[in-house]
Amino acid sequence: MIHYLTIGAVLGLSAGFAPGPLLTLVISETLQHGIKSGLKVAIAPIITDLPIIIVSLFLISKLSNFHEILGIISLIGGCFILYMGYKSISTTGIDLNAKKIKPKSLTKGVLTNALSPHPYLFWLSVGAPVMTKAMNQNSVFPLAFIAGFYAFLVGSKVVLALLAGKSKNYLSGNAYRYVMRLLGLLLCIFAIILLRDGLNLLGLI
Repeated sequence: MIHYLTIGAVLGLSAGFAPGPLLTLVISETLQHGIKSGLKVAIAPIITDLPIIIVSLFLISKLSNFHEILGIISLIGGCFILYMGYKSISTTGIDLNAKKIKPKSLTKGVLTNALSPHPYLFWLSVGAPVMTKAMNQNSVFPLAFIAGFYAFLVGSKVVLALLAGKSKNYLSGNAYRYVMRLLGLLLCIFAIILLRDGLNLLGLI
């Protein structure tokens, strides 16, 4: 269980801290309308991701006997995580020159996350395969993965909203860059595991 909890935590942290549309909205809403507005945006993934998870698990379960397809999905997931790792390592900071955005923070957060390709790509190529593998070992393991992922995904955005509310310097300083580089290295390691699994499923190693 600790294994899947840790994987979920690392993926959640990296996704939570990584610059992107949702994080930009978290920061802009915080800077313009206060910490409470930023927190509303931060919880958007909890609202929008459930249907994506259900559909992804359904599709992966239908493909459980097609090792070649699962192998290709695993390779795509590995490449996606490797790209996330590269982006984390090369991050120089967060753009704090936020444009003026009207209130209705939660609605904007939900729409931003629902219309972003990242949740769909993540759950189809990484999240659902990991949960399926965990489910085959123990019914509690997928819950550990989900708990770790969302606790750290939402938690990291909450932390960034609080930091943005206190001082912009936290988000452009060395501490943020060092955290992102460490997470990037962990993601690269996980990507190698996914790529190896994909090659195994394709019978190439």
